[in-house]
Amino acid sequence: MTRVEDDKDGQDNQDDEGDPPPGRAGSAPPNRPHPSATWPAALGGVLLLIAAWLLLVNVRGALAEEREFRAAVACPTRTVSTGGSEDCLRTVTARIDRAERDTKHKGASYWLYVTEPGGKKDSAWIKGHTPGSPTAWSGAHVKVTLWRGEIRYVDFPAGRLSTHADPRGSYRPRLAASLGIGFFGLAPLWAGYWWARRSMASPLRAPWQLSLPMVGALTLAATSAVVALVTHGIWTALECVAVAAGVVLLGCTVAALALRRRQKDDDTIEVTPSVPTSEQCFAGSVLGEGRYSAGGGGYLVAAPGVLLTTPDPTGAFARRPVPSTLTFVRVRPPYWTDPHSGDYAAENVVIECHDGETPVVIVTKKENVAWVPGALESVATAP
Repeated sequence: MTRVEDDKDGQDNQDDEGDPPPGRAGSAPPNRPHPSATWPAALGGVLLLIAAWLLLVNVRGALAEEREFRAAVACPTRTVSTGGSEDCLRTVTARIDRAERDTKHKGASYWLYVTEPGGKKDSAWIKGHTPGSPTAWSGAHVKVTLWRGEIRYVDFPAGRLSTHADPRGSYRPRLAASLGIGFFGLAPLWAGYWWARRSMASPLRAPWQLSLPMVGALTLAATSAVVALVTHGIWTALECVAVAAGVVLLGCTVAALALRRRQKDDDTIEVTPSVPTSEQCFAGSVLGEGRYSAGGGGYLVAAPGVLLTTPDPTGAFARRPVPSTLTFVRVRPPYWTDPHSGDYAAENVVIECHDGETPVVIVTKKENVAWVPGALESVATAP
């Protein structure tokens, strides 16, 4: 049995002070920052700027409009309407021409077309369940209240319904978008910082020091967006978000302490080499320098005394034998220092090999990994 241990929970060997990582058999620690550290930081910065603009401009404007609407008083009954510049609440009796169900948006919503006194045509989008069937509204009279030239709510005999132009609570979706985008932006921002400043502490493609804060940021983004939509009042929403941030921070801290205690100095994966009794063709690549730079075609064929590369999924075409000088070292998770920056599928693992002084990696799925060292050993011992 080849000795290897799977450190899936926390494979970064370093503390926050960035000391050099402990040695690992068959691999050298990285000595340069991750090459993709710029674009996540740029994306996070852009998202934070968008969130700040939404909060300081859109949300602030919506709150100001709501305060003005709540402070508005009824218009004097004998004054003539001044249209869109009217800051008072003008309530008139209008006749419903027709009502149409809105099919472009989810949920119950209707377009209401009315004729106001003097023959002026107007329309309003009513979102929510309405009293009675909208097809029976034609010809009915309702009271509509206008503010700054738009219908803000409609009084039916069965009750009052607000229109989409009602500014009360209109800040909520803007606040939800601002908080959600802002906290979501912390995830790529942290990724950019970690890759630029801390990635030399671990060669692992996805260490917990990178993934755990990102999960916390995404959780907080979703929670804050929901809280902003269901709470009443911006300060209530912000207080709830602050509590949620404390809970997420506490949870991430506890998880980090647990993962830190479980991490090990050796991230090799324990596997028992085996040789298939018949030829098996499976996805896999042989990557390295020199004659291994082509990658082998994307598929491997393993059998007793045989390990081949091929571009054919059936394993019948363009078969090339792997050199018998290739020796197995160990199995481990992907590193970002691997060929192609270790950007492999989540179910893949890396088989470290040597061909003399040339380091070579074989990438394949976990369920096929035992066949590769078994086939390599059988190739080496075959006459």
